Amino acid sequence: MTKNKAKIGVLLVNLGTPDSTATGDVRKYLREFLMDGRVIDFPFIPRWMLVNLIIAPFRAPKSAKEYRKLWTDRGSPLLFHTQDLKDKLIPKLDPEKYIVEMAMRYQTPSIEDGLNKLNKANVQKIIVLPLFPQYASATNGSVADRVMEIARTWQIIPNITFINNFVEHPLFLEAWAELGRDMMAKDEYDMYLFSYHGLPERQIRKGSVDGYCQLSDKCCSNYTKKNQFCYRGQCFHTTRLLAAKLGLPEEKVMTCFQSRLGKDPWIKPYTEDVIKELAEKGIKKVLVFSPAFVADCLETTVEVGEEYKEEFEELGGEKWDLVPSLNSNDTWVACVKDLVETNS
Repeated sequence: MTKNKAKIGVLLVNLGTPDSTATGDVRKYLREFLMDGRVIDFPFIPRWMLVNLIIAPFRAPKSAKEYRKLWTDRGSPLLFHTQDLKDKLIPKLDPEKYIVEMAMRYQTPSIEDGLNKLNKANVQKIIVLPLFPQYASATNGSVADRVMEIARTWQIIPNITFINNFVEHPLFLEAWAELGRDMMAKDEYDMYLFSYHGLPERQIRKGSVDGYCQLSDKCCSNYTKKNQFCYRGQCFHTTRLLAAKLGLPEEKVMTCFQSRLGKDPWIKPYTEDVIKELAEKGIKKVLVFSPAFVADCLETTVEVGEEYKEEFEELGGEKWDLVPSLNSNDTWVACVKDLVETNS
């Protein structure tokens, strides 16, 4: 490729994080995040009232305290781990062919800034990689929405490719397996828990093909063309693939869903209920994976690593260990490189 030829732009997109742990910044982040119609899929007026009059004002002070537990000298782990991923990816790709930018769906650096940098570079194509392994309308779909909202204002729109999920990518699975093996080499566990971010059941049903979705093992026990974009189905599929790669006995593996918001039913089983179930069965040692998150964040470090650990120990559990997220693991970087090159 000659230096005068347009390059391929790569945009890595993660969810987002407040600019600081100040309550005002957290409230600002929550408002932008929860006002997304794909996150809270209510009509605008009731969504606005729920977010701005109830959730953001009351949740922001509590969330700010939670963010302070994981904030470091480098700031938000979600942000700097994504930056590290970008920095390690760039030298792995041909500099004559690719330009790499990163963005957060909410707050900074914004998708608009990232896209504008690629547009100014006159790229011939843009590959958008939402860093969410399992497709969901509230994450991957929202990123696609925002990208197209911005790109449609351009006079010239280059080819844009979205990578919608990568649950079956062998390097994604191997990266998690490496981290799991490191933990398993240090101790033996009675149970292996795979905890994914939850979603409202109504959002899963909205994406169901021909009424296929039963929100149960009846449909999620197999991964087919009918549920290939069902978030719950993808999560169970991820668990099966990782458990097989790690050689885990089926009876020692469970899948569950965390981070509920509101009173509407979310996909089950809930992680809190599974913890109680494990304690009642006398399970003492648990190793937890969170394969919906590729970078350490509030939901992994604090919710799973601290809050659920405390709940488990209060119920009689002895050991609750969290496998760290992929962050900038070398195998994970190789996976992203392959995803980019394969979709070029």
